[in-house]
Formats: sequence, C-alpha cells, structure tokens
Amino acid sequence: MSEYKRFCKTLELKNDPGLIEEYKKVHSPQEFWPEITKGMRDVGIVDMEIYLLGTRLFMVMDTIADFNHDQAMNELAAKPRQREWEAFVSRFQKTSSDATAAEKWQLMERIFKLE
Repeated sequence: MSEYKRFCKTLELKNDPGLIEEYKKVHSPQEFWPEITKGMRDVGIVDMEIYLLGTRLFMVMDTIADFNHDQAMNELAAKPRQREWEAFVSRFQKTSSDATAAEKWQLMERIFKLE
C-alpha cells in the first residue's frame, strides 16, 4: 500500500510571454507567499511541483495516504489569504478572478503506470 497519494492537475495560462515570466517569478521561493505553503501542508499536501510547457501548467501533488481531495480543497479555500492568492494569480491564468484553486486546476486521469 502506498504511503501517499499523487494527484496530477493541469491549468492553462494566458498566452502572454511577459505574464508567463512574471507567473514563474511569483512562484519562486523568494516571492511565494508563505501562508499558502503552510495552508497546503496543513491540509495534507506533502510535496508539490509545477511544470510549464508553453502556456500549459502541469502539477504533481503528493499527499498524505488518507487524503480526501474534495474535502482538503474546500478546507484549503477557507485558509487565510488563499482567496487573495487565487485572485492575485488569476491575472496570469485563463480563469476568473473569483475561481478557487479547485475550479482552476483540473484533475488529470492517469492512463499509464510503469509496473
């Protein structure tokens, strides 16, 4: 049995090279809001990576073994500054400024695993 759960998600950025560079900058360790990282850890996210190809983002999110995705995303949305963060980064994303992270980031279906 796995010691964690993995979720993969995708999101589309606006097709603007300047905005994409700024989006990368606000996700750097020096600029990323510490309250957001704390909130993620508080709900059971133990590791997260985001990759970029063109305007497409791909997220790999590892969580505790008994992680309930929908419950945790609702809990995360209620954390301090989370709504502010989502509104802040929405200017880079093909989404509305009042969308939650769960509404923006679409879960992907795994279709292959090397056994």
